[in-house]
Amino acid sequence: MSMINYASREINCKIVFYGPGLGGKTTNLEYVYGKVSPSTRGKLISLATETERTLFFDFLPVDLGTIRGFRTRFHLYTVPGQVYYNASRKLILKGVDGVVFVADSQAERAEANLESMQNLYDNMAAYGYDLTRMPFVIQYNKRDLPNAAPLEELQTMLNPGWEITDPTRMRPMADPFRPGEYLVNQLPTGEWVERVPYFEGVAVTGDGVFDTLKAVSKLVLKTLA
Repeated sequence: MSMINYASREINCKIVFYGPGLGGKTTNLEYVYGKVSPSTRGKLISLATETERTLFFDFLPVDLGTIRGFRTRFHLYTVPGQVYYNASRKLILKGVDGVVFVADSQAERAEANLESMQNLYDNMAAYGYDLTRMPFVIQYNKRDLPNAAPLEELQTMLNPGWEITDPTRMRPMADPFRPGEYLVNQLPTGEWVERVPYFEGVAVTGDGVFDTLKAVSKLVLKTLA
């Protein structure tokens, strides 16, 4: 979880980009790195595997203000997409403060998306983390491709919501990022469910990249306030 550096008066927060191989995690980080001011970012570190890279860098947003006099520095990580690199994926999740799941919108990648999402839940549970109780957003990447699955289909598959059992939370909660939609609502069958915020993206052009990052960053800051 977040670490406080009293010497530099910074709170260090870790955000991990998770998802299937070649889904756009690396492209997201490379786009952010290219747009962040060089004076506020650290070095981009790349660890290569046979099929893709694991990236890391940190940056200090200048527009987020301070929390009790401390600035917030975000450390962004990607994980290897292939499940057979699970030891690395699990290690990178240690101490995580927020998660972005980057889904590949292509219809034929449905199984890979589901496998990676289940793997995320499993690895988080292994650390005792409850993904339903921490900053977590989904980005549906590659929305520009002709074989992209309908958004409703992706939501049903990857963001169906989890049942709410606490009566005090059984009330509609609007999605602050998508006017007219709700993160918490009641199903026709009577159950109350909560979903996570989601965004559409085309990471190669930057569409939705900063919307996704700003959303998870705000959720992380909310837990620190």
